[in-house]
Order: sequence, then structure tokens, then C-alpha cells
Amino acid sequence: MDKFAALFGRQGGAVIAMVHVRALPGTPRNTQKLPEIIDEALQESEIYCKAGVDAIMLENMHDLPYLVPDKIGPEVVASMTAVACHVRRMVPNLPCGIQVLSGANNAAIAIAQAAGLNFIRAEGFVFSHVADEGLMNACAGEMMRYRRFIQAENILTFTDIKKKHRSSHAITADLSISETARAAEFFGSDGVIVTGTETGKPVSCQDLKAVQQNVNIPVLVGSGVTSQNVSDYISANALIVGSHFKRDGLWSNELIPKRVETFMKKVRKIR
Repeated sequence: MDKFAALFGRQGGAVIAMVHVRALPGTPRNTQKLPEIIDEALQESEIYCKAGVDAIMLENMHDLPYLVPDKIGPEVVASMTAVACHVRRMVPNLPCGIQVLSGANNAAIAIAQAAGLNFIRAEGFVFSHVADEGLMNACAGEMMRYRRFIQAENILTFTDIKKKHRSSHAITADLSISETARAAEFFGSDGVIVTGTETGKPVSCQDLKAVQQNVNIPVLVGSGVTSQNVSDYISANALIVGSHFKRDGLWSNELIPKRVETFMKKVRKIR
């Protein structure tokens, strides 16, 4: 908890705002040059900063359809590094993180190290599962060794557990979310992320409580937090929020500054 509190300046209710980076060059939905993509990421980051979020996280959410980790090309890593470096320069004092889809956790660590970011979101840390992009194998051993190899232990790793976003956990159906959380803690996760059924869908309060009662590391809510339900989740150490800030609450739509401002006013009032 000490590292978390030192980074975010609080132990509970930190708001991590998502920048859904537009489709990168080389991916099927790309329609923009990299400078345009960077400019849009900077605009969103500025909106978040003005609203007073506690942190920003970058994610290549528009790179549909996603690839399994070993198929992620160097063009994605290079583009995300460029985006990350520009955002870091614009917000030098705000905690920043990154996720590279899908499950490209070593790449995320390398980008974070190169760009001076503070944390990553990692998929598939413990126990394998089947996602819509393919088989996602557990990566904790390899990932933590890689973090050590490039001397990036200062970069915190927040890890999804029993991720439900279009994923099947039939292989580990006999393991509860609490057992999975404890395994992630045992393998060195700096914080575990509990998610809803898909992007933008609320987390089960029962799941959140079960995980909070069974680990001694930070617990983050990874989807579905809104101005209407934030009181249900404010006990979590951090709230990762993206879809709610977009028009109609849809992650692929444009960011609406007023939605961010309203959310942060509500958070400041209740925490």
C-alpha cells in the first residue's frame, strides 16, 4: 500500500482516467497519421488534468481486432511509445500508466520505462484463460523477470484477475476470484483489478468485497464506474474510468469534458 499511496497521494478512491488512443498505424481501423493521434491524446489528457483526475492511463483500445501478445508488431510499440512520451511531457507531475492490448505486458513495461510512466495494467498475470483474441497464458514469471531485467521495478504492475471482458475461465472454473487474487498477490502484483462483464459494465459489489477481504495489496475497479454508482465503489483503492466520460457512455465516442467535471465533483464530495 505504501508504494500506491506514495504515487497517487491517497490510499483510496483514486481516479485513473482512460485515454483510448485512436487506432494506430498498421491496424485495421487506422485512418489517421500518428501526429493526429498524438494530438487527440494530448487534448484528452488536458481535459482530464483540468478536471482534477488523480492519474491518466493510455490504452490502444481502438486497435481492433486485437492480437495475442506474441503477435503485437513493433509498429504498435513504437507508436504507443511516441504517444506516451508526448503525454508525459505535457503532464510531468501527474501519475501516468499504460496498457497495450492484448496482454502485451512486457511491451507496456518497456514503453513505461522509456517514457517515464509510473504503472502498467497487465492482463493474464496468473492462470490462463480464453479470450476472444485467443488463448491468454499466465505471464507473471516472465513479466516480473523482464521488469527486473530492464531495471524497471519502480513501475507498478496492476493486474487483471478473472477478467470477464469477453473471456472464458472454464479452465480455472474451480478457482474463485478471491483465490485468483491471492495468487496474483503471491506472485508479486502491485494491485489487482476487478472488472465487469465487458468494457463499461459495472463490477459485482460482491466480487469487489470478496477480493478486498482476501488480499493486502491495492484493489482497483476496472470498469463500469459512473457518477450514479461511484458511491458503491469508492472503497476501492482506485477507479479506472473511461467509457463514462464519453458521449452516451460508449468508449469509442468522443470525450465530453462536462461528464468528467461532474464525475470528479461527485468523487471529491464523497471521498
